[in-house]
Amino acid sequence: MKITVLGAGAWGTALAISLAGQHAVTLWARDAAQVAAMQETRRNRRYLPDVAFPESLAVSTDLKSVIAAAELLIVAVPVSGLRATLQAIAARAEPVGVIWLCKGFETGTSYLPHQIVREILPPTFSSAVLSGPSFAQEVARGLPTALTLASGESEFAQRMAHALHHSRLRIYSSTDVVGVEIGGAIKNVLAIAAGISDGMQMGMNARAALLTRGLAEMSRLGLKLGGHAETLGGLSGVGDLILTCTGDLSRNRQVGMLLARHQSLPNILKELGHVAEGVYTAREVQTIAKRHQADMPICAAVYRVLYEGLDADKAVEMLLSRAPGEEFSGG
Repeated sequence: MKITVLGAGAWGTALAISLAGQHAVTLWARDAAQVAAMQETRRNRRYLPDVAFPESLAVSTDLKSVIAAAELLIVAVPVSGLRATLQAIAARAEPVGVIWLCKGFETGTSYLPHQIVREILPPTFSSAVLSGPSFAQEVARGLPTALTLASGESEFAQRMAHALHHSRLRIYSSTDVVGVEIGGAIKNVLAIAAGISDGMQMGMNARAALLTRGLAEMSRLGLKLGGHAETLGGLSGVGDLILTCTGDLSRNRQVGMLLARHQSLPNILKELGHVAEGVYTAREVQTIAKRHQADMPICAAVYRVLYEGLDADKAVEMLLSRAPGEEFSGG
């Protein structure tokens, strides 16, 4: 299959490398200088400097050409760039399958990615989301990974899961697009909370409690928005939550750890040099939770630390001082 991966960040590059062994893959990037460097060095020195490209992986900066040539398009841009990328895809004359990798909500509209897709792409284009516990560096190195691919079209989900699956990349199909997207979005906010906890050296007991109560918050909102409980308890929900909240490669967890050291958010983002989606997702989750009357105290505390200047220590104190209640009462 001819696959074009649109976006040469860490995750797009890693997936392109992973799939190049069984498909004809082209990796597209907007920056001509970055493309020239990748063509010369056969690696993405900015995001994955230690992983060489397979000989079969092509690199291009010609957006119109790579979209026209593809049998499958994998969109690997952040949520902020999804709308513009989809508009370029929608200009293609022939229908094509589209899979997106981004996690979060669109700023301003609070849309999940599938809502943007529905608004932009023609109905003749099949589409799906690919998500789950996956650090780009490990996927690029060929370490075993399991993901969920969800589409409103069951046949497309199953066909694409089978086509992209290989011995080091196990892919399960699903029709619960909302559940998969909610898990992928909210776990990033909870990873910031986990980073704050770890940065304050509150211990593994506290981290376990935070993850468990965070999962309750994720499920509370996910069910209100139409997601399925089994999805939120699967790879793209609890699986991604565990990885992002405990793994040292997690950018969102790093944000939390630096906040615990009283560093300013602008300096943290400058230091990271990568997108940490949880920072932007926290703002939209706050809006959506209020709209749907979903009690999400951990996400609300992260929002206040990021956008209202609440000190990380005070946020933890505020959460610990909440009145005790029944574990499954919904608060």
